[in-house]
Amino acid sequence: MKILVLGAGAVGLSVAAKLSSVCDIHAVSRKKTADAISANGFHLTGIWGTGTFRFSISDHVPEGARYDYIIIAAKSRDTETLCREYAKVIQGTETVSLQNGIGNEEIISRYTDKVIGGMIITGFEWQGEDRVHVSVEAGPAKLGRFPSGLDGPVQRLVNVMGDAGIRVGGTAEVRSELWGKTLYNCALNPLGAVMGVPYGELGRPAAWRIITEIVREGFSVIRAEGISLPWTSPDDYLTFLRDVQLPATARHHSSMLQDITRGRPTEIDFLNGAIVAKGAAHGIPTPVNACITDLVKFCEALASSGVPP
Repeated sequence: MKILVLGAGAVGLSVAAKLSSVCDIHAVSRKKTADAISANGFHLTGIWGTGTFRFSISDHVPEGARYDYIIIAAKSRDTETLCREYAKVIQGTETVSLQNGIGNEEIISRYTDKVIGGMIITGFEWQGEDRVHVSVEAGPAKLGRFPSGLDGPVQRLVNVMGDAGIRVGGTAEVRSELWGKTLYNCALNPLGAVMGVPYGELGRPAAWRIITEIVREGFSVIRAEGISLPWTSPDDYLTFLRDVQLPATARHHSSMLQDITRGRPTEIDFLNGAIVAKGAAHGIPTPVNACITDLVKFCEALASSGVPP
């Protein structure tokens, strides 16, 4: 099986490394990263195992190459640009989003009618241009036909990823999984970035009060979108977040914090920003999500102007 990983950062490179043991992988990453991995191999540490992996990588897709699956692991803000650049490769190819937030699958569907939604709730942290540490995992990844369904091509990829040692399962309701992860990300990712702390610190009372309002607003929007979640109410989800997800990912540092520290834009518009936008469309007030969105954008602006986070 031939798999292309587009927009390979910490998530994509780690997935590519694991898959390289069972199939033919080519990853597309930034030139500096691709050159480092080509020279030194890719070094993976943490709960996915420790090792050095070698696989094909460059800053572009090889001319004329075709693939059985394409995995897009880019930051959500780059999805449209990446799809446009590689439209000829994506067209007609099973294409998977392993990304944060809401809206990526809809963008990809403009370029191929074979879209697979993916939810991965694992912590990946850069340790250098050619190395990533996998710090935490709150549960298995989920793959499903977007917007709904579970079919042969999805199950085939689930099996391959499982053979590579990645915990993964199929789902017929991938939109529910995507929104569930988005709720988790909206609750922890931006607040961890603004405060500069690992997730475990966010269980403190003052932070938890903010998280509670983020989740309540998000739950109202998700209901208005017609999405069914595994939790019956915001309080039901908050209990799960506090008792299960937060302890499982307590040591993780927010991906937004990593972006801000590196002077890069975050994915806030696809997370809390998406809650705000969809809330406005449904006439649902989302003041706390709007506030945390603005705080993250303020941190981005400071970092881009050279002010340390």
